[in-house]
Amino acid sequence: MLSYISAKEAAEKWEISQRRVAILCAEHRVEGAMMVGNMWIIPSTATKPIDKRIAQKDKPTPIAPKPFVKWVGGKSQLANEIERVLVDSGRAFTKYAEPMVGGGALLFCLASKYQFEEIYISDINAELINAYTVIKNDIDGLIAKLFDYQMLFLPMDESGRKLFYYTIRERFNNTTLSSETATEKAAQFIFLNKTCFNGLYRVNKNGQFNVPIGAYKNPTICDERNLRKVHSTIQKVKIVHGDYSLAKSFIDANTFVYIDPPYRPISETSAFTSYTTETFDDGEQIRLARFVDDVAAVGAKVVLSNSDPKNYDAEDDFFDNLYTNYTIHRVSAARTINSKGEKRGKINELLIHN
Repeated sequence: MLSYISAKEAAEKWEISQRRVAILCAEHRVEGAMMVGNMWIIPSTATKPIDKRIAQKDKPTPIAPKPFVKWVGGKSQLANEIERVLVDSGRAFTKYAEPMVGGGALLFCLASKYQFEEIYISDINAELINAYTVIKNDIDGLIAKLFDYQMLFLPMDESGRKLFYYTIRERFNNTTLSSETATEKAAQFIFLNKTCFNGLYRVNKNGQFNVPIGAYKNPTICDERNLRKVHSTIQKVKIVHGDYSLAKSFIDANTFVYIDPPYRPISETSAFTSYTTETFDDGEQIRLARFVDDVAAVGAKVVLSNSDPKNYDAEDDFFDNLYTNYTIHRVSAARTINSKGEKRGKINELLIHN
């Protein structure tokens, strides 16, 4: 006589979550599974289905690479919330797109856990995308240059470090990015990021990087171990320099999409960082919302983050009105970029998804 076990017992047997067992049953992936009342029962002889989306979780999860640059607005602290949206969707995505990749915190988190067949990243910041490309294609050359910078910079006194920093910054601003200069510029970009004030990337109206030197005593300029992890992780990633709208040709119904745009200023003094010479004003936020509508319409799962204007004005319904047809979560997150420590603290950020 055929015997049955509960979803909880199957989860323990297969070493996955009970929620994942229920999803596999609902997708008719478990032969002989039946819904009784409000719970699934599974034949005791049933075997765990092959699940490409989480197959790698049967093995010890390797330590994921970290972002190779500090990046204002990085999503390390929201990664779990964003991943929860992916899991709760109950869908097996084969593609991942992040068309405003920034420091790549979520990219590295998800790429180390899920076996996406295709990954697409892009950014409007040419220097950032060049760094990703060089890590992918010339990791040895990049590490050699960063190691040289580290060996020169760290033993210097304060005045020597300032001279060295501003010399590299001037070279960076005066060197045109090309195939011949790509590795050198990527090394300069990472060096400046690791040694500048607060890890900011800010340019003036002429497109020149203008952040002053920071006060770090012993910055890690050449993190070889992490850089090689990043190198391995992005070998099959399509890396594109350009507007987020270019991702539309990649995105389909099998794609999980995360979008992290320049945040809408939450106060009159918060809009101090420019990543490019272009501004991302409310008109751009509206254009982005139309892009979200377009990719949602093809069946993709889209998650977008932004600042919550209600932190400072309870009557500001800009995003609530703009994304009225989407689910909006207000998530507590730490703000760490203010130069004054007492101004840093918890605020709400928005996670918006279809």
